[in-house]
Amino acid sequence: MTREICGDVFLVGSSELTDSGDCMVYLVKLGEQAVLIDAGTGRATDPLLANVKRSGVEPQAISAIVLTHCHVDHIGGANEIRKRTGARVYAHEKDARAIEEALPDYTVERYYGMKLDPIPVDVQLAGEQGEFDFAPGLRWIHTPGHTPGSIAVVYKSPGGETVLFGQDIHGPFEPEFESNIDDWRISMKKLLAIEPDILCEGHFGIFKPAAAARRFIEQYLEHYA
Repeated sequence: MTREICGDVFLVGSSELTDSGDCMVYLVKLGEQAVLIDAGTGRATDPLLANVKRSGVEPQAISAIVLTHCHVDHIGGANEIRKRTGARVYAHEKDARAIEEALPDYTVERYYGMKLDPIPVDVQLAGEQGEFDFAPGLRWIHTPGHTPGSIAVVYKSPGGETVLFGQDIHGPFEPEFESNIDDWRISMKKLLAIEPDILCEGHFGIFKPAAAARRFIEQYLEHYA
């Protein structure tokens, strides 16, 4: 089971589609290749890759796995998907150590009753924003707050829609994984400035049109005011 969000963006994993612990995992088709935004817990890799195939993409076409932050529900499947597809793993340098060393306080593995293995990060993203080397036009923005190395991904679809992958906009915010609510507020203002037509969030769904996407972000800014 899968869900088409727009012509080349699909939902392929979630707590309803794959495993109860999975974040929402998104697939973006980029010509002959594809990218996964996050990888789920890793407890349902077979169903996730089956959904990739149902979306019209052979798993071997996945060239990159972009990890939006270091929590196990987003990163746990990366090793197995990497092994099966040859994809490179991307993450921000400020979360890379937590991912590569599987630091339990930062990966929050105990919330999910899991023991996470270290995950090599092939490309550490540095700075505030940039384009991915495998796909000019697909860009990332550093959005610290939930974790120090949280990122959002922005994609301009062939139909002209601005798609924002803003995983875990809602938080939570805990000292053990170095959340910073002040940084988060600044990050949310960056995302509002993008004016996305579609917001693909990490757990609460897909929001469109633009007014719905904006309202979702604003309601959390109000909640944590």
